[in-house]
Amino acid sequence: MNSRGGDGGQPALGNGSRTTTEERSEMKAYGRQRVLCQLVDTALDVTTLAMIALVLAKPFDLWLASMTAFHIAWVRLGVLFLAIAVAQYAVSFPLRLYAGYLLERKFRLSRQTLFRWFRRDLLKTSLALALGLVLIEGLFWLIWYLGPFWWLAAAGAAFVVSVLLGQLVPVLILPLFYKIERLDNDELASRFQRLAAGTSLTIEGVYRMQLSAETNKANAMLAGLGRTRRVILSDTLLDCFTPEEIEIVLAHEIGHHVHHHIPKLLVMGLAFSLASFFLCDRLLVCWFGPGFAYEHVPVFALPLLLLAVTGLSLVASPISYAISRYFERQCDRYALQRTGLYQPYLSAFSKLSRLNKSDPDPPWLEVFLFHDHPPIRQRLSMAERFATDKSNRQGQSLV
Repeated sequence: MNSRGGDGGQPALGNGSRTTTEERSEMKAYGRQRVLCQLVDTALDVTTLAMIALVLAKPFDLWLASMTAFHIAWVRLGVLFLAIAVAQYAVSFPLRLYAGYLLERKFRLSRQTLFRWFRRDLLKTSLALALGLVLIEGLFWLIWYLGPFWWLAAAGAAFVVSVLLGQLVPVLILPLFYKIERLDNDELASRFQRLAAGTSLTIEGVYRMQLSAETNKANAMLAGLGRTRRVILSDTLLDCFTPEEIEIVLAHEIGHHVHHHIPKLLVMGLAFSLASFFLCDRLLVCWFGPGFAYEHVPVFALPLLLLAVTGLSLVASPISYAISRYFERQCDRYALQRTGLYQPYLSAFSKLSRLNKSDPDPPWLEVFLFHDHPPIRQRLSMAERFATDKSNRQGQSLV
C-alpha cells in the first residue's frame, strides 16, 4: 500500500482510510499548540530558576538564617526547596491551566471538569513536592558528609530510587489517579498467554485502566518491575479496538521485555545521573574554588544545582528521545513478526492517531526535540515495507 496519496497528496492513515482536510488541520493545530506550550513552559522554568539562583537565593537564605527557627541548615534547605517549587508553580500555573485543561477541552479530548482537573494537578504536584523534598535533603546530606565522593553515592542512590519507583508506581501511584482493575477477558488472556509463550516474560496480570472518565485518548503500557510488572490497557483502547488490534498492542508491549528495554533504560539513567552529578560537583568547585569544604556548601547552592541539572536534561533529552523512538520501532517490528497481523497493525495505529489527535507527519525538528515515539506516518510506512518484504519472500519461496 502506498503511504502517501489521497486528498491533496496528503498521507493516508492505515487500512486504506484517509484523513479529511479538517482532521489533518486539527491534528496539526493541536500538535503545534502543544509544542508551543512545552517551549514556553521550559522557558518559564529556566528563567524562574535562574532568577532565584543568581539573585534571590543567597539573601533569602541569609534572611532565614537570621531567625532562630531556621538556624539548622537542613530546615532552611527544605524551606528554600518549597519556596522554589511554589514560585515555579505560581509562574507556570496559567500555562498549566491552558495546556492541561483548556487546550484539551478545545480539541474535544478532555472530559474533566475544571474542579477535577485542578484536584488532579494539585495531587500530582503534592506528590512531586514530597518526593522532591526527600531527595533534596538526601542529596545535600551526601554532599555535606561524603565530601568529594558525594556524586558517586548520589548516582547510586538515584538508581535505587528509580528501581523502587518502577516497582511502586503501578501499585501505589497510578491507582491514586485512575481506577485500575484486573481485566477479566478470557479471549484476551488467551491471546496474551500465546504471545508471552517462550519469551520468559512473567507478569502479575493484565489490567484495565479507566481513562475514559477524563479523556478520549487511548493508551497502553508495560509497567512495574519484578513482581509488580503488569500490562495496563486503557478502557478507551479496549472499547474501541478489535481483539486483533489489541493483540498487536499486547505484542508491542511484550517487545519491550524481549528487547530488554527496561533494564537498558535503568542503565542509561544511571549513566546520566553519574554525568549530571559529576558536572554538578565541578560546578561547585568552580563556584567556591578548589579546596573548599564540602561540609560548608551553603543552602543557597540548591537552585544553582537544580538549574544545572535542568540544563543538562534539556541537552540530553533529544538523545533520550532518539533512543526511545528506536526502542519503539523495535517493538513495532517485533509485534508484526510475532503476530503477522499486518492489517490490524495499520488500523490500530490509525485509530490511535485519530483518538489522540496525533499529527501523523510532524516536522522533523519537532520529532527530534519532543517525541519519544516515532510519528504515526513512519510506523505505518514501516509496516507496509514489512508486508511487502514478507510477500516478496513468500513469492520467492514458491518459485
